[in-house]
Amino acid sequence: MPLKLSLKPGERFVLNGAVVQNGDRRASLILQNKASVLREKDILQEEAVTTPARHVYFPVMMMYLDEAGAAKYYDTFATRLAEFMSVVQNPPVLLDCVSLSRHIMGKEYYKALMLARKLIEYEDERLGHGASSV
Repeated sequence: MPLKLSLKPGERFVLNGAVVQNGDRRASLILQNKASVLREKDILQEEAVTTPARHVYFPVMMMYLDEAGAAKYYDTFATRLAEFMSVVQNPPVLLDCVSLSRHIMGKEYYKALMLARKLIEYEDERLGHGASSV
């Protein structure tokens, strides 16, 4: 199933590890096969990994972007998820953590990434940070 990306002028995204930037007009791209695509707004720079949920998100993002090297990020992910789960008492959030882990085990990295994003939103809400920025 093709993936259609609608891009704003100047918007950047990562496509199979390459950073691509749109020109000065809106554009649409249609990807006909499986590829790792991540919009700029979903990319977390390593220096921005400052909270427990972001410590979960970052290795998941790296697994998604570098599927062939995913194993090297797994231990960090497992440690950080266990730490996060040890302090959260919200049952729906804990269920999201379990689902996230299942997606990782099934190599469904994009699905895991979207659940990790939900953890950041939950954390930001709890900490009063307003709108989450990954």
